[in-house]
Amino acid sequence: MPTLAAIGIVTKDMKESVRFYRLLGVDVPDPVDDHLDATLPGGIRLMWDTLELIKQLDPDWTEPKGHPIGLAFECSSPGDVDATHARVVRAGFRSKKDPWDAFWGQRYAQVIDPDDNVVDLFAQIPTATA
Repeated sequence: MPTLAAIGIVTKDMKESVRFYRLLGVDVPDPVDDHLDATLPGGIRLMWDTLELIKQLDPDWTEPKGHPIGLAFECSSPGDVDATHARVVRAGFRSKKDPWDAFWGQRYAQVIDPDDNVVDLFAQIPTATA
């Protein structure tokens, strides 16, 4: 059976996309051409291709409507969700939803990358022990 090995993002601005994902802790190399990728700690690769490259490879490609992909980054703690959200917003990127305690037991927030992809930030809220 095939194994998921990579997730691709089509970007209109490679430099801004790199800057955004570095704020989330992704070790993204400096862009040198129309494609780059970074291997995440779990082994999955996150890849970026410029819109120009995608249209060269597939002239019929059309930009998706809505949120083309959904990514979720697990933070080390509820406080890390808040700090990561604040760092991304201070860097000039948009917030979709400020941090909140979700009913399913996680601290959650949403930010928007330069290509309008919603990126979730989350961490388990510790439960009190008796």
